[in-house]
Amino acid sequence: MQNIVILAGNIGQAPEVRATQGGTKITNFSLATSRPRLSEGRVLRDENGYRIMDTEWHRITCFNGLGKTVAEHCEKGMKVLVQGRIHYTKWTDAAGVDRYGCEIIAERVDFLSRPKAAEGESPEFIDRDDEIPF
Repeated sequence: MQNIVILAGNIGQAPEVRATQGGTKITNFSLATSRPRLSEGRVLRDENGYRIMDTEWHRITCFNGLGKTVAEHCEKGMKVLVQGRIHYTKWTDAAGVDRYGCEIIAERVDFLSRPKAAEGESPEFIDRDDEIPF
C-alpha cells in the first residue's frame, strides 16, 4: 500500500513559514495545476481558438530543512515539481460543524524554473584572456 502524489505546477503564493511550540518549522504554499477542459473526448476551445483550461489548487506543506529551502528559493509564479503524500484532516469548528481538509505533505520539491527576478538577469562575463600564461 502506498500513498504517493506527484504534482507539477506554479506556485500561487509566496511560501509562509511558521514554527510549532516544539520548534518544528512548517512551510506552506499553494500550487496550481492546470489541464485542458474536455467535452466528449475533445479539448474545448474559446472563441479565439485557445484551449480552455481547468485549474486546481493544492495546499503544500514542507517540514524543517525542505521547508527552509523552499522558503529561501521559491516565490509566486515559479514552476515546481512536488513529490509527497496526501494527508486528510478533520476538525470541528467553533459552531460545532465538522470540517475536512486535504493537503500534500512534500517529501521532495524540484525547481523547474528560476524566480522571475533571476530570469531577467544576465550572468557577468569575465575576460579570462589576461590569465593565460603564454
